[in-house]
Amino acid sequence: QVQLVESGGGLVQPGGSVRLSCAASGFTLSDYAIGWFRRAPGKEREGLSCIVTNGGSTWSAGSVKGRFTISRDNAKNTVYLQMDNLEPEDTAIYYCATVRCGFGVRTDENDYWGQGTQVTVSS
Repeated sequence: QVQLVESGGGLVQPGGSVRLSCAASGFTLSDYAIGWFRRAPGKEREGLSCIVTNGGSTWSAGSVKGRFTISRDNAKNTVYLQMDNLEPEDTAIYYCATVRCGFGVRTDENDYWGQGTQVTVSS
């Protein structure tokens, strides 16, 4: 069964950090570029960052550039999103997906998505 599973979310204080993981099963993650997205309450889904298959190139949205860092470990079939200096506005459900990555992030109906992990930034 093809599956992406996010983990690492939770409650974090403003200014804190958290690392999200996106683990793949049923397929080889290294064959795909992977992206991270989020959906905050009442807002549209937002593409945050993506990384190409070998990790040699990444893209990040302006809203998170300098605070969020995407990386991957293909040997572990896992992609990570390190999130630093978190703000209450970062509260959202975070998703990973297979994507097209380059000068932005794009998906289509054939891509795989995880179920999401909640990140809440609050004191």
